[in-house]
Amino acid sequence: MEWYQYLRPDCRRDGGKRWRGGGSSRKQDTTTEIDESNPIMVSFKQFQIKLDSKHDKHERIVKLSRDITIESKRAIFLLHRANQDDPKACSIIEEAEGKLHEIKKTKWVDVAKELMHEDIYQFLRAYSPGLQEYIEAVTFLYFMKTKTLMSLPQMQSDLTLKVDETENSTEDSEITPVITELTVPVPPVEYLLGIADLTGELMRMAIRCVSTGSLDVVFDLLNPIKSIHDSFVQFGPISRELPRKLNVLRQSLMKVEAACYTLKIRGSEFPKHMLVNLLNEDHGGGGGGPGFDDEGIE
Repeated sequence: MEWYQYLRPDCRRDGGKRWRGGGSSRKQDTTTEIDESNPIMVSFKQFQIKLDSKHDKHERIVKLSRDITIESKRAIFLLHRANQDDPKACSIIEEAEGKLHEIKKTKWVDVAKELMHEDIYQFLRAYSPGLQEYIEAVTFLYFMKTKTLMSLPQMQSDLTLKVDETENSTEDSEITPVITELTVPVPPVEYLLGIADLTGELMRMAIRCVSTGSLDVVFDLLNPIKSIHDSFVQFGPISRELPRKLNVLRQSLMKVEAACYTLKIRGSEFPKHMLVNLLNEDHGGGGGGPGFDDEGIE
């Protein structure tokens, strides 16, 4: 026989059979009963309860933050309808102020209750979007009323809430007034990010004033936006969101500067109702690119 024929199992010297080990082929049952009273099991049960409670609280805060974001945007859109020369401007501002007060009385109270006795930085990302949008809305309202910027202590004072938790006494049936003070912490970084968003609303306000003929307001809004920009460029990497916000802030400043330049140089050549079209032609609007009136004020 040739050598390769010995590789066939039926031609091996040992008959082609190999020993594959002995013993029973049945699998041994390795399942053991878990002792629920084991200290380790008891500890892990407690960890499970705490983690589930934290996750549930996180989800509740996220839902509240979404509602705050939506309502704050509606207040901002309402404020953009308030023109200085419009007799209804005061009533519109009061309506927006009432919306923001309702947000405090309902949504922010619930957030403050969820954050009681908790480390806020464990839940900051849950309510950060709503907080930034709310800061943008409140500071925009404050700027329209006072022409100044709301400070961080004022913002924190605005989110220090007093809740009436009066309960009826069961002994003498007298009403006992109980006032609880709740606080929604406002970290400085979140305040700065909200102020960065405010500049976009100031830019929209400036361009809207061009269409209404309030040209002096455009020049008045340039300095606040420029001051905020000059302050922000001095900050280091304090937040991952800051570079993106700073880029948008710079674009808003450039739009207002370009609008002021166009109004100053060529404003006397055209009637007021044509100035918005002039700005669009000079800066990309009307030819497929984004113009000044494409900011989307709803």
